[in-house]
Formats: sequence, structure tokens, C-alpha cells
Amino acid sequence: MQACCARSRTELVGSLADGNADEFSDIDLLWIVPDAEFAACLSGAVAALERVRSVTSVRSDPDFHRSLRRRLLFVRFARVPLFWRLDLDIRCASVAGDPDHDTGNPAARARAGEWSRPASALANAVGAVKAVARGRQEQARGLLDRGFARIGVPDRASGDWGADVARLAWAAVAQDPSLAEPAAEVGALARAYLGSG
Repeated sequence: MQACCARSRTELVGSLADGNADEFSDIDLLWIVPDAEFAACLSGAVAALERVRSVTSVRSDPDFHRSLRRRLLFVRFARVPLFWRLDLDIRCASVAGDPDHDTGNPAARARAGEWSRPASALANAVGAVKAVARGRQEQARGLLDRGFARIGVPDRASGDWGADVARLAWAAVAQDPSLAEPAAEVGALARAYLGSG
């Protein structure tokens, strides 16, 4: 990332930094950039990541989509397990030490149409597979229920986890057909870890 912005710095954070990661852990990076170069760094982030590996999708966390000093990007790379999403927290140097910057700030949030609810629901489906694999069924239930609610589908988790994940994934596709390929990958993930899907 420094190649994109010479005066920036990148820090590994989260479970990988703490030494508590498992095979399901996301990759969490904090990218601290000069305030005056925030917009330029943001626009060049994906190109910088493409130098590492082909990027298949990028989502911006709607909670920070309009923040002037912070963005959180969810990045998926080609030929990398779905569990290993990159969560890239981009912060201006002036707020680098504030992990709660713009949390709960309505002005920082995305407006209607600026983020994909179906893609977000599909991410919840992946999170649910991860939660069940870790033995966290209630967390999985919450992820699935919120995923269905996010796309306005009157459904809830039943505890048949593979089927639940598959229903959420294909409900997302029904609203956004461009998600068919990643939804198929989620279905395969559910079959591999949950025995169905």
C-alpha cells in the first residue's frame, strides 16, 4: 500500500496481529494515510491491491461510506478462500488512533442506492458458515436473520444451517442476479463445512 501512497503506513490488526487467528479468520489491515491524500489513496487502493492478486469484489462499509476521514473496504481476491476476506480500514493520520471515529455518525453513512443490500446479505451467509464451523450457533442465527431482514425477505434461520445459508444466498441472487457466481461459491462452502447447502 505504501507504493500507492509513500507517506502512508500499513498495520496488521485483529486476530492475525494478536496471534489468535484460525483458518476462518479475516485479514484485517489498518492503512493510515496523510489527511491531504485521503481521497487519492482511496481512489488508488484497488489498483494497489491488484498488484498482490486479482480482486473479484470490493464493498464499502455503509456505516463509513461518506466519512471524510475513514473508509472500511471489504475486499475479496480471486482463488482465495471466502473466509479470507480483506477488511481494509483506511484512516486519515489525524484519526489513526481512534477506532471509533465516525461510528454512529449519520453524515458518514451511505445513502440509499450507494451500497448493495444483497451483497451485504451474501456476506452474512459466509459469516454464518464461519460461525457454525466455530461452534457459535447463536451468532450464525443472528447473521442469517439480519441478512434476510436486510433484503426484506420474511425468513429466519431454522437451525438447518446448510439450508439456511443456501436460502439466504439465493434470496440475494433473486434481487441481484450478478451475485449468482459468488452465491454458488457460498453454497459450495456450506456443503463443505455444514454438509448441505
